[in-house]
Amino acid sequence: MKFISWNVNGIRACVTKGFLDFFKEIDADIFCLQETKLQEGQINLELDGYHQYWNYAEKKGYSGTAIFTKQKPLSVNYGIQIEEHDKEGRVITLEFENFYFVTVYTPNSQTELKRLDYRMKWEDDFRNYLLNLNSKKGVVVCGDLNVAHKEIDLKNPKTNRKNAGFTDEERNKFTELLDSGFIDTYRYFNPDKEGIYSWWSYRFKAREKNAGWRIDYFCTSKDLEENLVSAYIHTEILGSDHCPIELIVKDLK
Repeated sequence: MKFISWNVNGIRACVTKGFLDFFKEIDADIFCLQETKLQEGQINLELDGYHQYWNYAEKKGYSGTAIFTKQKPLSVNYGIQIEEHDKEGRVITLEFENFYFVTVYTPNSQTELKRLDYRMKWEDDFRNYLLNLNSKKGVVVCGDLNVAHKEIDLKNPKTNRKNAGFTDEERNKFTELLDSGFIDTYRYFNPDKEGIYSWWSYRFKAREKNAGWRIDYFCTSKDLEENLVSAYIHTEILGSDHCPIELIVKDLK
């Protein structure tokens, strides 16, 4: 099975920049979006052969997630059933016979880290949500996690040490997730690979200079380790300030 995740930074804009060409060419079994930035009824995507599930933020033009899947899930859940976290359309969970599939758009800690305290609570609650799922069956979780875990995961670690996405607090929470029984699949297959990122600022010609961050992830629970085949980051695909990421697994159907 092939899974794709992409923070499109506004799906309506991304559609004008080749989204549908990539969608058709990649032919994923499950394709996830983060930061869709729209409300229900503001776009009509004709995606033959796919079931579509959308989670919208209450605030217009903000956040939002979507999942397109060829196989119809047994159940679909929106959010993590905690009211303070579920107003921004950040999580969708599909249940299949042998695994749960979760897409997430993790809250950004923002400038001057004004949302860092909230982010820390989110991290604990979301990790507990994943662990509860994993107590029943294996979990695949993907999306924009808004953290570069290690210095290898961004171009300029020293100058970003106290900036949102690379604070010790955020990095430690990602370590906690891994320590609780999850695998960062890209690093599983590419433990020492440098210079591969998934997000570049629109400023300072960052993408042209490859001054990026790896903040988009596919993580799986460790009980799915033997199902992992490959992980890839599609740095060649434009259309957003993020690029799509990919995970291929076997024997999950």
